[in-house]
Amino acid sequence: MGDENILAYVRAAAALLELPLDEARAQRVAAHLARTADLARLLESAGMGAEDEPAQLYCPAPFPPLGPGHG
Repeated sequence: MGDENILAYVRAAAALLELPLDEARAQRVAAHLARTADLARLLESAGMGAEDEPAQLYCPAPFPPLGPGHG
């Protein structure tokens, strides 16, 4: 996908979501999206299988106890 296509996608998505997006911001969002797509292509080309790095379960740490008078 070329830079103009990515920019067109960003503009269309912003319009669909009714997000205010000036031209400078649209350019920045498109640049970040292009960079993310490049990183995804690198990862896809790595040739790793599911068994190469098993996903870990996310387990958030418990919140610390609150002091007196805080519920």
